[in-house]
Amino acid sequence: MDARTTLLALGAAVLVVGAVGVVAAPDAIDDPRSGDTGEPPGHIDLADVVIDPAEVSGETATLDLVVDLRHRGSTVENVTLRHRALDADSGLLVDETTVDVGDVGDIDRDGEVTANGSLDVERAGGYHLETVVFVDGERTTERTTRIAGVEALVPSYADSSVEFADGNVWPTVAVSVVDAGAETATLSVSTSVTNRGDDPSGDLDLRVMLRQADSNVVAAEASETVGTVRPGRTDTVTTTLDVPDGYNYYVDAALFDDDVLIDETQAVANLDPQETIDANETVEDVEFAVEDFTRTEATDDALDDAPADEDVEDAPDVGDDAPGFGVVVAVAALLAAALFARRDR
Repeated sequence: MDARTTLLALGAAVLVVGAVGVVAAPDAIDDPRSGDTGEPPGHIDLADVVIDPAEVSGETATLDLVVDLRHRGSTVENVTLRHRALDADSGLLVDETTVDVGDVGDIDRDGEVTANGSLDVERAGGYHLETVVFVDGERTTERTTRIAGVEALVPSYADSSVEFADGNVWPTVAVSVVDAGAETATLSVSTSVTNRGDDPSGDLDLRVMLRQADSNVVAAEASETVGTVRPGRTDTVTTTLDVPDGYNYYVDAALFDDDVLIDETQAVANLDPQETIDANETVEDVEFAVEDFTRTEATDDALDDAPADEDVEDAPDVGDDAPGFGVVVAVAALLAAALFARRDR
């Protein structure tokens, strides 16, 4: 066979093989003149993560996570979000949830889609909230948000638009003496309550407690009903209490809604002419005869504990008309004087 015949045979064989390949795989040969008509590969990233407190109870808080995903290119399938809450101090896992987003690309080629999730945490401290995006089980992007002061979230059962007024001049709690007897004083306590909401309030309970400043012993308590307060209005609720005269008192006022504490405030009533106190003052541990407030008689053991080097003549002259529990104090002073006199002999 000459060279010409051989070349013709090889050329025919190449044409046959090429034809078979085109039939078997028609997409194997692209026309360069047709251009690239396919869509670019799909891509997902995090556009924004918003944390919104949802349901808040006494111990826990549910945090809604609103995630905006930005999509570009062709359809991206099997997109999953994983949310984790980690304790800000210890780093321990507190809660975890997974959200299946689905076929994001079916919504818009170039746009955003929102996916919602939630985490439950204790209503205390702070947390790191971690959001991770997975595509077909592969991590693609993530973002971590830190939150703090979760304990400041108000439980739903204690959420009320009514609270004590907080003015610059007008007092929240005003105390005045209505009557003063030999041993007791009648105090009038007026509290200002404001409705900062848009609707009239329901009935609330106002509870007032007077505590003797030195001993922290409760001297008197009273309760009044706070009627309907119109939106944006401030009402004054007044109650009277009888306490032993001659002492200083902390005036504690609290608002309750179905036995749920809504708000609280404090004032003072200075009935001791020798000493005054201020509201929100730290109470120091001081010796105080609780018997004064329980109206029990002084015992011999209590008298024996009195300092032996105390000068009896320096003790104040306490009569029956002394303020407060004057009778008991007078008896104790006379017994102490008799005891010291006997010891001197």
